[in-house]
Amino acid sequence: MTARHDATRDRIEAELVDPLGALGLDVEAVEITPAGKRRIVRVAVDRDGGVNHDDLVEAEHEVSRVLDDADVLGEQPYTLEVTSRGVDRPLTLPRHWRRNADRLVKVTTTDGETLTGRITGCDDEAAHLDVSGQGRTLPFGEVAKALVQIEFNRPGGSPHQEA
Repeated sequence: MTARHDATRDRIEAELVDPLGALGLDVEAVEITPAGKRRIVRVAVDRDGGVNHDDLVEAEHEVSRVLDDADVLGEQPYTLEVTSRGVDRPLTLPRHWRRNADRLVKVTTTDGETLTGRITGCDDEAAHLDVSGQGRTLPFGEVAKALVQIEFNRPGGSPHQEA
């Protein structure tokens, strides 16, 4: 992606933070992908407790309004997609860990260790995991990559549902 695309993406994200925040939503990602003469603009949103279809419809209307009012995309046509964060996105902020409490996560640390454990909680500095029955505190600065693992036979109930 070019510096111009990065600047456009950053400006879109900045324009969306307050309006979507007023709906109780966090902007998790903005992606712009060329698609012939159009662009695809994907905006991922989330909130504590997750998002449902109605939240995504309301967010899409607000994102469309903001993009039209801000004229950040210029005259080139685009297709807008507003989605939930999804389980395939890495956990990069404390709120991502908090929102995935009790989920299984695979973590690669900055020193190359790979571990899988259940998120038991987090604070602003670290995630707390149960790794094979042992408690482990993992400072966020030591996390190189963390991804939620999909569980089909999740303990205590049905699999996690995504919007």
